[in-house]
Amino acid sequence: MLIHLHKQATMTPKIRAAIQASDEPASALAERFGTTEQTVYKWKHRDSVHDRSHTPHRLQTTLTPAQEAVAVALRTTLLVSLDDLLAVVREFLNPNASRSGLDRCLHHRQRAA
Repeated sequence: MLIHLHKQATMTPKIRAAIQASDEPASALAERFGTTEQTVYKWKHRDSVHDRSHTPHRLQTTLTPAQEAVAVALRTTLLVSLDDLLAVVREFLNPNASRSGLDRCLHHRQRAA
């Protein structure tokens, strides 16, 4: 796995492996590697020395799945712009819908199809 680290990176896979293999207390490891005890605890309890994905597991949306389906159907059948679709969704489906949330919904549904 190719990793690009910046010059001031303090937590490299090599340091993470050393933390996981060490029996020293977290305070000593934190002082030695220039990090916090919380970071040491985090890496001690992980199975891998690689970073996890930062992608959210669930999209943040105000629309229910049924409302999303209606919005997608309107978009595909009427071929309206995002702003026009937002006006319709706010008027008839959910007044709290945001433009960015509606756009994420459309992109998510497009990738899933």
